[in-house]
Amino acid sequence: MAKAKSAFVCTECGAEYRKWQGQCTSCREWNTLSEVRLSAARPGAGDGGGGSGTRGGYAGMVSREVIDLANVDLSEVPRLSSTFEEFDRVLGGGLVPGSAVLLGGHPGAGKSTLLLQAACKLAQQRRVLYVTGEESLSQVAMRAQRLQLPTRGLQMLAETSIETILGVAERERPDILIIDSIQTTHLEDVSSAPGGVAQVRESASALTRFAKQSSTVLLLVGHVTKDGTLAGPKVLEHMIDASLLLEGGADSRFRTLRGQKNRFGAVNELGVFAMLEHGLKEVKNPSAIFLSRTEEQAPGSLVMVVWEGTRPILVEVQALLDDSAMGNPRRVAVGLDQNRLAMLLAVLHRHGGLFTGDQDVFLNVVGGVKVLETSADLAVLLAVVSSLQSRSLARELVVFGEVGLSGEIRPVPSGQERIVEAAKHGFRRAIVPRANAPKHSPEGMEIVPVDKLADALEAL
Repeated sequence: MAKAKSAFVCTECGAEYRKWQGQCTSCREWNTLSEVRLSAARPGAGDGGGGSGTRGGYAGMVSREVIDLANVDLSEVPRLSSTFEEFDRVLGGGLVPGSAVLLGGHPGAGKSTLLLQAACKLAQQRRVLYVTGEESLSQVAMRAQRLQLPTRGLQMLAETSIETILGVAERERPDILIIDSIQTTHLEDVSSAPGGVAQVRESASALTRFAKQSSTVLLLVGHVTKDGTLAGPKVLEHMIDASLLLEGGADSRFRTLRGQKNRFGAVNELGVFAMLEHGLKEVKNPSAIFLSRTEEQAPGSLVMVVWEGTRPILVEVQALLDDSAMGNPRRVAVGLDQNRLAMLLAVLHRHGGLFTGDQDVFLNVVGGVKVLETSADLAVLLAVVSSLQSRSLARELVVFGEVGLSGEIRPVPSGQERIVEAAKHGFRRAIVPRANAPKHSPEGMEIVPVDKLADALEAL
């Protein structure tokens, strides 16, 4: 018999090692390596038949002839709509046959609800197989009834064995296969428990291989715990085509769907949903939701324009400064990078002449949105100045721009589109980088171009 091989895999980043060590040198986390036993290669499984990678999963669909890339026919790969425009936006235009998509998120985020809504609607036109490993069929039916979804036509299977799932999928030949969730599935020849690194890795490899060979759209649900110790999305990201993350706290009715990896589209797209009584409903105009402000303007509140994927979104940033009772003032940022906040406060002191070293600084982006780009720099600093001086800013003011370490205001991409979006929502004054100032301002809008941070403070 062939000797069983093993490897040590990091549960955080998926890096592999030949022997155990205390720290993962890839992501710098401690005690995250767990042993994975690699099964022996099965006949006809290709190079990676044991499932140690995704290479073996393409054995049945790799062409044996050399073809010029310009002669590859793309008309044979049409995209399928998920029935949600926001979902299709994040996917890059829709579902691609033969692709493997992972939908991750914390428990209660709405992953199963979103996929069940899409599956019930898709089943009216396509063959859809929904495999549930966490709930019984009656529980799924009760949820579909509560959400008032069309249930006729959706094929259901309550099973956790990968061998049985693949057997049913071979017989039914679905266009879309949904696995809820990958942590509950298991292979018979893998000795570890379901949810472990080995089971998740091998199960996903077998399912992905089937999807590539049969041109089936594979949708996997992955759970993420608060401490991130469960083997799931971090291990799977290397072998799937798209990784999506559904975010949203239990106390918020809004959910944001963001792409973390996508071989068929951009990774910076953002989809916004609202959790209502009858399930998730897509928000086609997120700016109108995030701009629900009070009638009385408070100090430290300012609207900025961020760019998410292919569209601008207006969000409100709030700053609160208070005298610190400790020697080390606090710097708390919700929805923004905390390290960048500390850097911006240093720029404000050096080039703006405003000292915040004795103040606790709290920053929040309204609506639970996470701002990842640098166009929010100028708005953050002006909100901090407004709170520091206890002076309210005008409601019709909108700001965007990147701030450099020498106090210069740098331009940001798609400045013209940001200004147009702000004008549509009734804003009449905009402080923007000079390089982003348009030649012709929108009707009724005053554009204030600035080069330095001091110019922006004077423009207030």
